[in-house]
Amino acid sequence: MISEPKSPAATRPPRPQIGPFAQLIFGSRWLQLPLYLGLIIAQAVYVLLFLKELWHLVAHSFDASEQQIMLVVLGLIDVVMISNLLLMVIVGGYETFVSRLNLSGHPDEPEWLSHVNASVLKIKLAMAIIGISSISLLRTFIEAGNLGTTRSNFTESGVMWQVLIHLTFIISAIGMAWVDRIGDSGHGNENGHA
Repeated sequence: MISEPKSPAATRPPRPQIGPFAQLIFGSRWLQLPLYLGLIIAQAVYVLLFLKELWHLVAHSFDASEQQIMLVVLGLIDVVMISNLLLMVIVGGYETFVSRLNLSGHPDEPEWLSHVNASVLKIKLAMAIIGISSISLLRTFIEAGNLGTTRSNFTESGVMWQVLIHLTFIISAIGMAWVDRIGDSGHGNENGHA
C-alpha cells in the first residue's frame, strides 16, 4: 500500500502557547508597519525628485557647463544612494523587526536579505550613510572652488565642518564594525567552549 504524502501543515511542530500579555508585547511590532509605509511614500517622493532633476539635466544640458552637469549628476547619484538607504531600511527593517517576507527562492530576492539581522543592517546603513556623505562632500569640493568670490555658497569653516562630520561617520562605522566583530568572536568562543 502506497502512503499519501503528508501535508506541510501536518509536518509542522505545534505552535507554543503564549499568554495574552506576551501576545500583546509581541504583537506590538505591527505598530511599526505605518512607519515602513511612510518610508515607501518617502521613496516615491525621491523617485519624483530624481525624475525632475533628470528632466532638468536633459532640458538644460546644451546651455550648461561641464561643472554644472557634473553637479547635477552628483545630485542624481545622491538621490539614488538615499533611495537605496530607504530600501535597505524598509525591507531589512521589516524583515528583522516585524515579519518575514518569505522571499526565499524568489528570483528578485536581494542577496543581502538572506543573512540580514540587526547587526548586519546597522553596518550596511552606516556604509550607505558614508557613501551619501562622500557624494555630498565631493559636490561641496566642486562648488567650493569659488571660495572667496561672491558666487560661493560655502565658507572655509563650513567646508571644514563638513569634512569633520564625514570623518565622524567613518570613525563611527569602523567602531560599530569593530564592536560587532568583538561580539561575534565572543559568541564563537562561547560556542567553542560549550
